[in-house]
Amino acid sequence: MSLQQQIEQALKDAMREKNEDKRNAIRSLLTAIKNKEKELKRSPAEAEIQQLIATQIKQRRESLEHYSQAGRKDLACSEENEITALQAFLPAALTPDQLDSLVTGVIKEVDARSPKDMGKVMKALMPRVAGRADGRQVNEVVKEKLQSLG
Repeated sequence: MSLQQQIEQALKDAMREKNEDKRNAIRSLLTAIKNKEKELKRSPAEAEIQQLIATQIKQRRESLEHYSQAGRKDLACSEENEITALQAFLPAALTPDQLDSLVTGVIKEVDARSPKDMGKVMKALMPRVAGRADGRQVNEVVKEKLQSLG
């Protein structure tokens, strides 16, 4: 079963369960997938769908932060539930050790020697960690490694 089919099945399940947060998150994701399909004029690949899921999670984390600061616990809880529902479609997250070794391998692969090579490293690394690590976290690890080189 493809990722898109799993998402569509999860929507049906959420509707049967009467789980509004999960249903809303999945509907929003399916809308994003349909928009991407129109933009690309083809069905998006699994990696592209995973990127859309990661983007949706990032947006919800930002909303969660704003709601928490504003004291809206009800909306913050709803965002947390939606994040959990979306994370179910992503592969398991990389552990810090796995991320560290992946970054080290890519730095050697692209022959990066200083922080100036950050762009080269990130360009090669991001497709490999898509949906499995937060971009900010990856950026920090790469920066740390490159600074120790330079």
